[in-house]
Amino acid sequence: MAVPRYYWRDLGAVGALSFMARFLLLFCGVLGGLFAIEMLKPVQEAVIQPFTGLLATLSTAIILPFDDTVIAQGRILRDATTGFAVSIEAGCNGVEAAIVLISGVVAFPASVKHKIIAILAGFFFVQALNIVRIISLFYLGQWNHTVFEWFHLYLWPVLIMLDVLVVFAIYLQWLGKQHPEVEAV
Repeated sequence: MAVPRYYWRDLGAVGALSFMARFLLLFCGVLGGLFAIEMLKPVQEAVIQPFTGLLATLSTAIILPFDDTVIAQGRILRDATTGFAVSIEAGCNGVEAAIVLISGVVAFPASVKHKIIAILAGFFFVQALNIVRIISLFYLGQWNHTVFEWFHLYLWPVLIMLDVLVVFAIYLQWLGKQHPEVEAV
């Protein structure tokens, strides 16, 4: 992983620890702050719930060309024939994963322009995978409830957070290429 040289130059081990401590403190502070803001009732009502409904609508729009029995009702995807439904709840809408990514991007030293680009692109990629997750769970639940539970509780949360980690690593690599004075660490 490459880090801009001016963050490491002549600092040695103490400088590296200072850099990591700064990152960790900023990361935890931004993470806690964004989670606190997300949990506020006005934010839930004005932002999170409508966004979650939008995810259900987008998932339905993607499914409809292949399966015309699916309908979206708020944040619920329902099969009109079988009646099976999945409800996209807090923790399943990708917002928390995006908050982790945003915290990492904000905490890492870079220009505001680079951070905005990374946050927007990262949010898109996290939500794209989350829509794949929602659609797969919708069909897995109709096929086998045990498999649905396993994917829902164990596999998909890990894959979503792995997506966050991969997007952050790509951001760091891209950031390193934006500065000609980069050294490999």
